[in-house]
Amino acid sequence: MSYLPPLRALEVFEAVGICGGISQAAKRLGVSAGAVSQQMKVLEDAVGLSLTVKEGQRLRLNATGQRFHEGCCEAFERLRAATAELERSKNASNLYVSALPSLLSKWLAPLVAGWQAEHPGLSVYLDGTHTEPSKADANGIDFRISYGEGMQDNHHTLELFRDCVIPACSPVLLAAHGPQVAVDELLRFPLLTIDWRPKFESPPSWPEWSAQNGMADVAINNSRIFSLSSMAIQAAIEGHGMVLAQYSMIRDDVDNGRLILPCRHAMPLPSSYYLSWNPSTFHKAQCREFHRWMIARGREQQHLSDQLIANG
Repeated sequence: MSYLPPLRALEVFEAVGICGGISQAAKRLGVSAGAVSQQMKVLEDAVGLSLTVKEGQRLRLNATGQRFHEGCCEAFERLRAATAELERSKNASNLYVSALPSLLSKWLAPLVAGWQAEHPGLSVYLDGTHTEPSKADANGIDFRISYGEGMQDNHHTLELFRDCVIPACSPVLLAAHGPQVAVDELLRFPLLTIDWRPKFESPPSWPEWSAQNGMADVAINNSRIFSLSSMAIQAAIEGHGMVLAQYSMIRDDVDNGRLILPCRHAMPLPSSYYLSWNPSTFHKAQCREFHRWMIARGREQQHLSDQLIANG
């Protein structure tokens, strides 16, 4: 096919696949069910294939339609992202930062709030995603914070900091025990585990932490396993167990009493966080200032992590 089907028909088709039916898609689009059915016929006539199958009163995508729908959704997502980038470009006083979701919510966002308060009129876009921007996507991104070895190969990248993990829990969990816990006692509590695989090498595990602290043969009871650090930390705040958490992500919670550190034995992460930027980023004065500010915050975090490891 050397041409594209009508864009409106593709838009309706995307909604039908997402909503799972004609009437639901019509509500989503704010049109009549008859208008949706008409556009679906236009699309099927254009591609020369049936994309749906009827089940009772419902219409669902067949196998061909499902495969086509996946590609359409990706295309519309990229189109919406490109449109959003155009909208952002209308405002010269903006800053776009992409980062890993947990690091963004638990470390960067609270810090950026303070920085933005000193820069009134500046729009800061914070995008939490595990997906590393492609060269095409990176044109709309000023800064990206990534994790893992190999990131330093980029000429527009520097090491931000290498974090450490340390046991943390809600004060409620230790209400009947006391604020400090020996290693062997700590391992008897419900343990919350963070596992980033297969996207990244996971942070130090409870078995690794216990082995480093002289308890190599102890049985580890992993009561819950989380793919996102922020989810595990929130479970700890709610009193569900001990989490081996990244200090950068729990510092505010510790300072505000939502979490305590019952055993001050820290372990460094296997890799560092890296700050990268678009080559055109420094054309904007606010980006040059943000770059200096981020480097300073990274150094502060590195100093705190080094202190924890040294004092443990």
